[in-house]
Amino acid sequence: MSDTPFSPFDFEAGEVLLLDKPLTWTSFDVVRKVKNTLRIKKIGHAGTLDPLATGLLILCTGKKTKEIDLIQAQEKEYTGTFRLGQTTPSFDLETPVDAELPFEHLTEEEIREATTAFTGLIEQTPPLFSAVKINGERAYEVARRGGEAEIKSKQVTIREFEITRIALPEIDFRVTCSKGTYIRSLARDFGVALGCGAHLTKLVRTRIGEYRLAEALNMQQIDALRPPRPEGETARPPRQQKQRRPERRAGLEYFNANNAATEPDSTTNSASE
Repeated sequence: MSDTPFSPFDFEAGEVLLLDKPLTWTSFDVVRKVKNTLRIKKIGHAGTLDPLATGLLILCTGKKTKEIDLIQAQEKEYTGTFRLGQTTPSFDLETPVDAELPFEHLTEEEIREATTAFTGLIEQTPPLFSAVKINGERAYEVARRGGEAEIKSKQVTIREFEITRIALPEIDFRVTCSKGTYIRSLARDFGVALGCGAHLTKLVRTRIGEYRLAEALNMQQIDALRPPRPEGETARPPRQQKQRRPERRAGLEYFNANNAATEPDSTTNSASE
């Protein structure tokens, strides 16, 4: 570790930094914020989180960026909430409800039994609202302009799928799974299996391999690690703050219109996906 007084980290030599990603931030938002705040030259993240997901995002700096692929390949753990009886085109809260079906007849036993079909090696189709590439274009770009596209299914492994709370129409879950698993797709498929539809309303990544969310820093703690100005560099005069229009970021217009969203600090990060 570095002997630098402002921080126990040596970012230039290489660190694996655990972050708790805020709601509505893209993974790239976090990378830019940390890079600018801590003046890190070489940095990347080990596994994207959707803007509407929170939790563990791993950043690698310096020589540790060589470990990104190894970290990404490790098992993931998530917790969250499915809303039964409603579907959305994005399988989450990014888009409005497009269908409603009855769910009141379902029993706890039926809900828990349905998880067995989704453990082990399974076929899963990624959402159209995803970063999967179609003819060189991101699928979410096609989806957000109202286009249609066929996405091929793939095999993923779900080692554990546990229902932790049932309070219809909501159910809470915990999932451990392989790289490339889409929890939004699991919500859609689980709703289909129950015959009532479902979408994802909350998602938290709690673990990647042996790295855990409980060990992660929040963005306020990152600000506290800001290094002092280099000797001889004078502070810039404060800029006059301009009133900003709400950012149209990551296709979250519908979500932001219906929820109190947290935006990245515009004074240090204006990046968007």
